[in-house]
Amino acid sequence: MTSAIAIVGAGPRGTGVLERIGASAPELHPGGIDVHLIDPYPAGAGRIWRHEQSPLLAMNSMAADVTMFTDESVICDGPVVPGPSFWDWAQTGPDVAPELRDELCAVTASTFPSRRLQSEYLAWVLRHVIAELPDGIRVHIHRTRATGLTEDGATQVVHLAEGRAGGPTTLRVDSVVLASGHLDATPTDDELAIAARAAERGLRYLPPEQTTDSDLSVIAPGETVIARGLGLAFVDLAVLLFEGRGGRFVEDGDHLRYVPSGAEPRLVAGSPRGAPYHSKTHYQLLGGRPPLPRFFGPDVVDLLIASDEPVELRTQAWPLMAKEIAWGWYHELFVGHPEVVALAWEEFAERFAALEWDSPAMLELIAAAVPDPIDRLDLDALDRPMAGVAAPSLDALQPLIRDRIAEDLRRHVDERHTPYLGAFVAMLSVYGETTRLAGSGALSARSRSSDMTWWQGFFNSVASGPPGFRVRQLLALSRAGFIEFLGEGMWVDVGEDGFRAGSTALAGAPPVTSTVLVDARLPGPSAARSVDPLVASLTRDGELSEDVLVDDDGTVLRNTGLIRVRPADGAVLEADGEVHPRRFAVGPHTTVKVAGAFTRPGMNAQSLRYNDAVARAVLLSLPRAVAAAA
Repeated sequence: MTSAIAIVGAGPRGTGVLERIGASAPELHPGGIDVHLIDPYPAGAGRIWRHEQSPLLAMNSMAADVTMFTDESVICDGPVVPGPSFWDWAQTGPDVAPELRDELCAVTASTFPSRRLQSEYLAWVLRHVIAELPDGIRVHIHRTRATGLTEDGATQVVHLAEGRAGGPTTLRVDSVVLASGHLDATPTDDELAIAARAAERGLRYLPPEQTTDSDLSVIAPGETVIARGLGLAFVDLAVLLFEGRGGRFVEDGDHLRYVPSGAEPRLVAGSPRGAPYHSKTHYQLLGGRPPLPRFFGPDVVDLLIASDEPVELRTQAWPLMAKEIAWGWYHELFVGHPEVVALAWEEFAERFAALEWDSPAMLELIAAAVPDPIDRLDLDALDRPMAGVAAPSLDALQPLIRDRIAEDLRRHVDERHTPYLGAFVAMLSVYGETTRLAGSGALSARSRSSDMTWWQGFFNSVASGPPGFRVRQLLALSRAGFIEFLGEGMWVDVGEDGFRAGSTALAGAPPVTSTVLVDARLPGPSAARSVDPLVASLTRDGELSEDVLVDDDGTVLRNTGLIRVRPADGAVLEADGEVHPRRFAVGPHTTVKVAGAFTRPGMNAQSLRYNDAVARAVLLSLPRAVAAAA
């Protein structure tokens, strides 16, 4: 008898799980399997990476830093099956759409490719994965949306919207994986209130959504727009409103100069941190990969999880997390730049390891071993890059902010400062263990509500930033007066005369007013408010449950909106807390926050390890596998 699996979401996450199913099937389920990939968007690329988007939009990773395949660094239970990274694939001269051939020929290992070229790689990966599947596994691609999920005994019945003529309206499978990626959601109460007040006053409000799907035609040339958020959605917004409307960037000495088209607006932008995400680094490690984990690995996290008392991240875990990040920084500094330090790495490492994080003795060691303060790790400055930057007016604030952004960019592109990459690599290691700690239930509800929110924001700002050329473009737009930054501590409200915005960096200055507000960010996760009909219906019926954080005294601290899953393998938890034996979920909408659907090669990436764990659990959930195991 052939078993069947439905994977709802055929983007990179769905492809990654499929690849791992193929790798472990000969061991765990050698019989036949039908795998159904369901997605209204092109299989392989999915919604985010589909070809049909602006050719100006680029990846935030270099060509050499993207892979979908396991390698010798990946520690997982399933077999390692190597495959080409984006850069390996690009060098083979693959057949791509005609409009991408020139870009493909120009790609180097350090290029930040367009998202449309990444779409070609992801489509190729899916074709390759399908071609390499073991005998007996057949893949069926359904270019439609899954609208519901019911049960007939143990059988999972997936209900489909209308697809291609003659296609099925239901699929009867044994197990289901929800791998839909970022899910849109209806507005929050606060966003609805803003929208209602805006409508009363004839204002325009663009709530959080994928920027590529926003209707930016409502923004007229020349008008002032308040943008709330300075992350990747804001970068996309700037690309589409300026270069996307015919503006150009030209080299002008050491800087870029923006040549306007006349169709662009003026953006006044801010966020709590007051700065765009830190640029991606544009260099490679000179000292090799740091020996990680060292201070915050599985052994340490296992002890925290086994603790009898709830764990507080900032007091119990953060000192070890910070020490691990510093270990990555200083390994790269001492091994890659021995000319700037006063001790050999071996001596420094031994003394550093014996000291408590941020203790007087550690600070003394670092000061003596690293003479130039610019070479010392400053986590506070990374977390709050605009701290202390203030001015009496918006005009006076701009050169101060540009100087900070430009200096930060210099350090991320100048090979003299490769310790930033060492810290980044260590942060990836820390992120995986922190995710495991949070998913275990060992953290207190209050720590999960506040500390984990802080950590996720800090990680995103350091590890998820745009390419350096995007930051150069933002600086050029700022110098030309088309983007003005509000600084740290942005606030927004709706007044009688329009939207108003200011910041703590502009205390005493008059607010900026506008008739347009763009919330330049993705919607917050919410299974209950999801516009995905399958997720919304399962949540409404209690077959998916949201992660609600409750304090010791019974006070509800926050509903995270995330789908509760078993940390080990993504098995779905229903409203009564029971684990569903044949339903799984993976992605940013779940309580296991895995960093990215694809990753750098050679990093023992959490995403690849988790795909493997989910795939093996899915295989073991199939009827024949259960019988074989028994």
